[in-house]
Amino acid sequence: MEHINTRSFGSFLLVGGSATLLQYFIMFMLMHFGHWSEGYASASGYVLSTFYNYGANARFTFQGKHNHLRSLPRFLATALAGLAINQFVLLSLTRLVALPVAPAQIVATGCVLVWNYLINAIWSFRSRRPS
Repeated sequence: MEHINTRSFGSFLLVGGSATLLQYFIMFMLMHFGHWSEGYASASGYVLSTFYNYGANARFTFQGKHNHLRSLPRFLATALAGLAINQFVLLSLTRLVALPVAPAQIVATGCVLVWNYLINAIWSFRSRRPS
């Protein structure tokens, strides 16, 4: 729990915000120019922005005090679960509630933000304690 604090959450928001902008840009381009569905476009943007997100969070948010061989697989597992949350919320809101894509994606992003911060702070980037 050493990583859960105001500084790391603020940094996580900045890094995550920039990764979200990248995801939204990719999603927009794929939907409007590639004519992809919102589900595929959002998932593609999410996956591509995940790699940027890991590097920036590893360096700035959690300050490189971890082993990449340990933290990267954990980060990717957390991101994969976050992708499932994103897709579930986005597609539920657009198809079941008929919410437009943009607000549905914003709600999905909010859900994933909480999940990703807590799991990454508690598990993915946790420093290894000496035995």
